[in-house]
Amino acid sequence: MKKTGNKILLDTNIIIELFNGNKAIADKINLLSEFSICAIVLGELYIGINRVANKQKHLKTLNDFLQLCTVLEVDSVTAMHYGEIVATLYKKGKPVPVNDIWIAACAKQHGYMIVTHDKHFKEIHGITIKHW
Repeated sequence: MKKTGNKILLDTNIIIELFNGNKAIADKINLLSEFSICAIVLGELYIGINRVANKQKHLKTLNDFLQLCTVLEVDSVTAMHYGEIVATLYKKGKPVPVNDIWIAACAKQHGYMIVTHDKHFKEIHGITIKHW
């Protein structure tokens, strides 16, 4: 299989699809030579784990997944991008969920493409998105 060299940032909804056994998503991820998630995505995944009955099983799945990817941290540069994105969205009158703005800020900071199911990322200038 041919590996791609793109800088890929997976959104939470893609990882949930993977964890739920979506073979099409798994096949696409398997083609990637590397991929990352933002610390915000990791937080969203932990929210889900803390809301389910079989927490240990899901924690193991997440920990196994984390061995395969890089977690991009949020820092002061990310915060700068976040502020710029929010201000622009206010001017446009286009609300986007706060966590997704943080994810977009992280992608913008590091030059990553966001892989997602969400359409609202198209409202954010300066990022590249791919819908799976």
